Amino acid sequence: MIKIDIHKKLHGAYGDMDLDVNLEIQKGEFIALMGESGSGKTTLLRVLAGLENAEGDIAVEDVLWLGNRKMLPPQQREIGFIFQDYALFENMNVEENLLFVNDDKALARRLLEMTELSRLSHRNVKGLSGGQKQRVSLCRAMMKQPKLLLMDEPLSALDPEMRIKLQDEILKLHKTFGTTTIMVSHDADASYYLSDRILVLDHGKIIADGRPQEIFVKTSKEIYTLSR
Repeated sequence: MIKIDIHKKLHGAYGDMDLDVNLEIQKGEFIALMGESGSGKTTLLRVLAGLENAEGDIAVEDVLWLGNRKMLPPQQREIGFIFQDYALFENMNVEENLLFVNDDKALARRLLEMTELSRLSHRNVKGLSGGQKQRVSLCRAMMKQPKLLLMDEPLSALDPEMRIKLQDEILKLHKTFGTTTIMVSHDADASYYLSDRILVLDHGKIIADGRPQEIFVKTSKEIYTLSR
């Protein structure tokens, strides 16, 4: 279980606001985090990753990541992070990008097979398409079999066909490795398809929390407005 109770002052597009989040996430859940731009979604991911500080507490399976005036460094948090810009090492090939994280060739081969990238394992990542780069980024994030996988708009730059393919691969890896996953997304269809639970953030606060069917039935108009 992940317990989050954090507070952080932010300056967003609409002025100053407080990121104020108090929630629990069960082990193995897939969470879609939705809301308009500037609502604090990416900042929440970065706080969970240890890339930004905040007041309050974060505990993952009874290990304190944040609290008691201490902040566990990102490299000790057992996370995988998929950034919007891929953040791959362009001087390396596909396999080298994975092995840089964890020198486990068997796991690297398994992940590349699961995402149909085996034939590209020795290709430099600069020669890959956007969809292929995002799949490499996904594999690399899984190389340490993280307790928590964080994804910031992983589907936003992809064409519809590749978006559907990557959705399936994300879900396959999530279920195979039993990872707890939090995905920031403006894509209502992907959030509905992938997630066990949707959180809607507005001006730094969670205004809706429930199963996809409940959220879209009760607040579909607001969700789709926020997702544009």
